[in-house]
Amino acid sequence: MTTEVLEHSGLLIEETPPEAMGLAPLDTFEYKHKGKEIKVSFVCSEFTAICPFSDFPDFATIKIEYVPNELCIELKSLKLYINSFRSAKIFHEHAINRILDDFVAACDPVAVDIEGDFNVRGNIKTVIRASYRRDERAKQASVAK
Repeated sequence: MTTEVLEHSGLLIEETPPEAMGLAPLDTFEYKHKGKEIKVSFVCSEFTAICPFSDFPDFATIKIEYVPNELCIELKSLKLYINSFRSAKIFHEHAINRILDDFVAACDPVAVDIEGDFNVRGNIKTVIRASYRRDERAKQASVAK
């Protein structure tokens, strides 16, 4: 576990390190209509992870919409991937960014938008959105050089 102490309260937080999560791999298949832009949408309504602060489960609906480039995400692997978060201690913000990073690494889409709509807990509703555009990555790579 990765351990952090909150600055103001001194409370201990334990988050599962990325290498210890044991997330299922995202499989892909060839998109045979390259250059033809389509949008693919997924709704994963049974996302569960563990709050690193309280150890209680967090529940969410994960929405993914993407434009394939050369590869598409295979549905069964997506289901197994999303379900493999169940025993991971991870903050909402980190979970959505991890899903985005893994999704982009798996299929290198033209674009992807991911939304995590987390259930109310402690009178607070959390919605996290993250996006990726292929053009932006190319710009960032050229700026870094």
